[in-house]
Amino acid sequence: MKNYKSKKNIVKKLGYAGLIIAISATVLQGCANLDPDPVEFNLPPESFASLTDFDKGITGIYSTLLSAAQWTTFYAASWAGDDITTHFASNKADFRQFDQRVVQSTNGRLLNNWNAIYNIVNTANSLLERSQGMENLDVDQDRLNILIGEVYFLRGMALLHATRVHGKIPIPLTAIPDPNIGLSEQADVYLQIESDFMEAELRLPDIYPGQEAGAPRPNKGSAKSLLARLYLDWAGFPVKDASKYTSAATKAKEVIDNAALYQFELSDNLEDLWKVANRFNNESVFTISYCGSCGFNTANLKDGILGLPSDFGGWQETFAEIKYFEDFPEGARKEATYRTDLDYTTFSDQKSPIFKKIAGPVNDLPAAAFITDRNDFYMRYAEVLLIYAEASGRSGASSADAWEALNMIRRRAEGLPYATSDATIDVTSGDLAELAFTERKWEFAGEYLRWFDLVRMEKVEEALIARDSPGAIQEHNEIQGDLGTNNYFSPVPQAIIDLNPNLGN
Repeated sequence: MKNYKSKKNIVKKLGYAGLIIAISATVLQGCANLDPDPVEFNLPPESFASLTDFDKGITGIYSTLLSAAQWTTFYAASWAGDDITTHFASNKADFRQFDQRVVQSTNGRLLNNWNAIYNIVNTANSLLERSQGMENLDVDQDRLNILIGEVYFLRGMALLHATRVHGKIPIPLTAIPDPNIGLSEQADVYLQIESDFMEAELRLPDIYPGQEAGAPRPNKGSAKSLLARLYLDWAGFPVKDASKYTSAATKAKEVIDNAALYQFELSDNLEDLWKVANRFNNESVFTISYCGSCGFNTANLKDGILGLPSDFGGWQETFAEIKYFEDFPEGARKEATYRTDLDYTTFSDQKSPIFKKIAGPVNDLPAAAFITDRNDFYMRYAEVLLIYAEASGRSGASSADAWEALNMIRRRAEGLPYATSDATIDVTSGDLAELAFTERKWEFAGEYLRWFDLVRMEKVEEALIARDSPGAIQEHNEIQGDLGTNNYFSPVPQAIIDLNPNLGN
């Protein structure tokens, strides 16, 4: 026992907050009661005796992911984009730092998110170590393979989430991390994430057993989709390996060609995605699911009242940027994205537009809703289509299929059937890559993606200067920090560096 305590101290020294945060229930499809035994995760790593025990361990990862992602902290870096803002005062200082480009290493949201991500990574490492030797047990080997693939997927997702925020990060791959671990070079981080997603792609089935729409537990298509997202980042800043555009297009096309097999498709009506009744749907290629009716610990706590102004009793956390809203093309997609029934210019406090994606469609959420059942569509099939279009264009392979992928999104944006050609909407010439990049701007407004697009294409200064330019309607959180590439990534939290100086950046 004395030796094990020393191992626990190593984890504490790294600031990773332990191997797991166990909560009383997690939600994978509705209100499932999947309570991992916290005592089991306080044992030194050893082989699982059964698939049931292994599955409980994976439930622990989902518990940790849910605990992290149920709060806006998980997405705080996205407030730096030109689509999202927050209140100019109140208790939103941590979010304003991202909005104003002056992110401090003492930012509390940054520290909480770091610890949450590395809880996921370290728990995944522990499970992978404990699964070793199970191939020699009398267990369902196909099921074992799926579970191992699922752990690789979740670790890859967590590391990708972390590197999008911080750039260079540590990549611990053992249950007890190296106490002297340092930051890995960006290309090495991408290589590790690629390896994890490739293992997941190899092992996961076309449809996860027992799962319905929305991939709350990933399938092969989920792994391919996140690989495509990884490659698009890899091709952009800071590594700028242009060969990865071909990889992104190839992987996205594999998903598109097998979409029916993976049960992925676009929703006919974009606004339907934000309705609670549609919280599991085939457009989501990976879903972080919640259950507000099951209790506070399993609820989504970042929508509803958090997106409303004080005029409606709102908590004023997640607002829309004015210029972005005013520039947004009129039509069905704008109506699905914003609460245009609320005239932001008449608000008595902060005059900012309201995201329908956050506050919810009219009458869909209860008044003053904080604890909700809404899910996070961590990645939508729409993104797969636009990755294919953009990456095809940037790799010099602007095929008819790539143009069609773009046009499917354009048609739905106008409220038209996405699978039916329309000469008044479709485009078949021009700069496919830039057209798809612009389409992403409008399609994913308020979905915590825009900032990362600006970073990979080195368009931060262009976008944020335009946001605050003379003649533009003045924003409430003016830029105070540097808009150069040296300020794209958030610092490692100071509390983590204090514990391990090798992580200083």
